[in-house]
Amino acid sequence: MIEMRKGLIQIYTGPGKGKTTAAVGLAVRAIGHDFNVCWIYFHKEPSKWGYNELKVLDKLGVKIFGFAEKHPHFYKDVTSEELREECLKGVAFVENIFKEDKYDLIVLDEIIISVRDGFLKEEELIDLLDKKPEKTELVLTGRGSSDMMDSLIQKADLVSKIESIKHYYDSGVESRAGIEY
Repeated sequence: MIEMRKGLIQIYTGPGKGKTTAAVGLAVRAIGHDFNVCWIYFHKEPSKWGYNELKVLDKLGVKIFGFAEKHPHFYKDVTSEELREECLKGVAFVENIFKEDKYDLIVLDEIIISVRDGFLKEEELIDLLDKKPEKTELVLTGRGSSDMMDSLIQKADLVSKIESIKHYYDSGVESRAGIEY
């Protein structure tokens, strides 16, 4: 196994398709190098929507955890206060994972949505990033705007903004199993 010297912070954001997919690819690559990988998702509900990539990652040995599974865009009965509380639980969980210092790669899938929509404050996420173990690679995903993420962008070592130049949704193609979810 190749030992990482210093873990970096990567962000995959923007309005285009492929942020989570890129993180899944990185996780698979890391597993191929015998890295210990942890995947923590926010604002996704696998029991309802599938997200079958999590099943594959689980079979490959990735530890998977979820927080704030619902979002007001899909669930009108969930409150911002409930989601903030769940997101803060997720942050506390990640802090404990950091203290264990046993993962080479940690993905915080869709956590940027928590900041974008006000369930977490940007400074709370920055504080979390400051606690990252030195050798842990950390990936954050989620659609956000660069003006609301100045501090996150400055803190990160790599920021990829995924743009949509053309999308088949615009011509009426709906989400497809195995491709979008």
